[in-house]
Amino acid sequence: MTMPIDIISRSLKDIGALEAGETPTPDAAQDAFDLLNDMIDQLSNESMMVFYKTEIIFPIVSGQTQYTIGPGGQIGSSFTGSISGTTLTITAIASGAVALGQTISGTGITAGTTIVGFGTGSGGNINETGTYTVNISQSVTSTTISSYYQRPLSITSAFVRINTNSNSQPIVNGGLDYPVAILAVEDYEMIGLKTQSGPWPKALYYQPSELLGNIFVWPNPSQGEMHLFADTLFSRYTTMNDTISLPQGYTMMLRWCLAERLMPMYGKASTTQIAMIQAFAAQSKSTVKRTNMRPVQTSRFADALLSGRQKDAGWILSGGFYR
Repeated sequence: MTMPIDIISRSLKDIGALEAGETPTPDAAQDAFDLLNDMIDQLSNESMMVFYKTEIIFPIVSGQTQYTIGPGGQIGSSFTGSISGTTLTITAIASGAVALGQTISGTGITAGTTIVGFGTGSGGNINETGTYTVNISQSVTSTTISSYYQRPLSITSAFVRINTNSNSQPIVNGGLDYPVAILAVEDYEMIGLKTQSGPWPKALYYQPSELLGNIFVWPNPSQGEMHLFADTLFSRYTTMNDTISLPQGYTMMLRWCLAERLMPMYGKASTTQIAMIQAFAAQSKSTVKRTNMRPVQTSRFADALLSGRQKDAGWILSGGFYR
C-alpha cells in the first residue's frame, strides 16, 4: 500500500532533489508532508476532484429547526462496536447513522480514526449494522463509540424520508422520500415565518460557519429522517506512514502535483524540467476530473403520475393509496 512518504520520495526524485535509492532527510520529508496535506485540503474545494458524495443522515426532532454539524455538533451517531485490524464491526446503533468519512472516538480508539470503506454494512439507513473499514489498524474490544461528520463545505442535495402516513400508520417498504430544496441565504431570508409548522421539512439553508456548520430546516417539522448529500472532504494524513486509500489515478496525481509545488522550494529553474512536471501534473488532474465529472443519470416521476405541480411523491399521502 502507498503511504505519504512514498509519494514524497517519488516527487523529490522527479524534480531531481533525490537520486535513485536515496531517502529524504527528516526536515525535507516534513516540509513536503506539510505541503502535501495543504494540497489535499485544497482539493476538497474542487468539486470535480471529489469522487464520493457523503450521505449525512439524521432523525428530525419534532419542533427543532436548527442543527449543528461537525466536531462536537448535534449530527452524528452513537453505536456499539469493536475493531480488529482495520475492520470495524458494529453490533447495535443507538442513534444516528454510520457513513463514510465519519471520525470515530471511544475507549481505546486511536485518535484520527475515520471510516473509509463499507463491508457488510453499507450506510444509507439509521440502523445499518455490520462491518466497515477504518483507516488505522488497531485492536479495540466491544465498546460504545461516537462518530461525527466533518463540517461540509456545502450541501448539494437532500431528501426527507417519512415512515408514517397522515393517519400515523407505518408506510409499506420503509417509507416515502420527498425532495428538499437547498436555499441560498437570500431565499431563506425571504421566508417571513421561519417557525411555521409543517409535517416535514421542504427546504433547508446551510451556513458553513468556521468550526460547526448550521443547518436550518423549514417549515418547523414534526417528523422525518433527513438525508443530505455533500462533497466528501479529503482527510489530512496524521503521519507519513498512514495508508493512502484513494481510487485509481489519485496516487499519480498527488505525486506530480506535489512535485510541481516542490520545485520552487528547491530552486528548480530548468524550463524543460518545469514544463515537463507541469504537463504531467495537469494531465493527471485532468484524468481524474474526467472520471468524476461524468453526469449521473437521474430518474424522475413521469408528469402523468403527478396530481399537482410539485414533482414529488406527496400525492400518495394526500390523494393516493392511503386515503
